[in-house]
Amino acid sequence: MKSKYLALSVLAFSVAVTGPVFSAHAFAAPQDQAVAPDQGGWDTPPREFREIQRQGFHDGVEAARKDFDHHRSPDVERRDEFRHPHVPESARDDYRDGFHHGYDAAMHHMMDGQGH
Repeated sequence: MKSKYLALSVLAFSVAVTGPVFSAHAFAAPQDQAVAPDQGGWDTPPREFREIQRQGFHDGVEAARKDFDHHRSPDVERRDEFRHPHVPESARDDYRDGFHHGYDAAMHHMMDGQGH
């Protein structure tokens, strides 16, 4: 039992130390896929998004990355940033729309990369 906790501690430490390096690779566009210069990668919000949707999209990508890194089940509804966004009330629906799109895009990208 103690060896299980020791192994988990070593794993957590190694993830904490290499997290920034791993994250950069996890979000990099795959080398074998050509991306049109005007379209961006999977982590680029759609062009038609308004600025608040773009902010939500980026926040959703970051939230998904945190959930994935902490082995939480993917559920955008559990994210406090989604349920209670810190944006003006008139912008909440747009922010949540962008957040949801970003979260889904990131989870899809990361889970496909892990063979799920």
